Amino acid sequence: MKIIATNKKANYDFFILEKYEAGIELKGSEVKSIREARVNLKDSFVKIIQGEAFLFQAHIATLGTTNPYYKPDEKRPRKLLLHRKEIDKLFGKTQVAGMSIVALKIYFNKTNKAKLEIALAKGKNLHDKRESLKGKIQKREIAQSLKEFYKK
Repeated sequence: MKIIATNKKANYDFFILEKYEAGIELKGSEVKSIREARVNLKDSFVKIIQGEAFLFQAHIATLGTTNPYYKPDEKRPRKLLLHRKEIDKLFGKTQVAGMSIVALKIYFNKTNKAKLEIALAKGKNLHDKRESLKGKIQKREIAQSLKEFYKK
């Protein structure tokens, strides 16, 4: 599994509850752009419209070698390929519990197909974000002190 891009902001802004793997409906030049890691998932999110899942605000840059008459929009909505039961489950949880569906990372699986890892997430409050930052800093300090201790 070769990870192309990750959404670090999603882990900062949300509590991740459940993860799903989804295929993406792409144009030919977009696949080449993903292979060159010209992808940004920073503000991307998933919405379910008429029983189908779509990825919004994911930026996949066009290549310089792409035909100028055939350049898909870089931030166009992209259809996600999920099972019907998964879509229904995600739709139900987002409607009732007020949760969001966010994109976490894009990668190529063993069979060289582009896959997107999406997650059912609940938003963090400001104090939750501060606590996660404190925990991250403490873990870094502990690791650094252990490294210095074993170095001696």
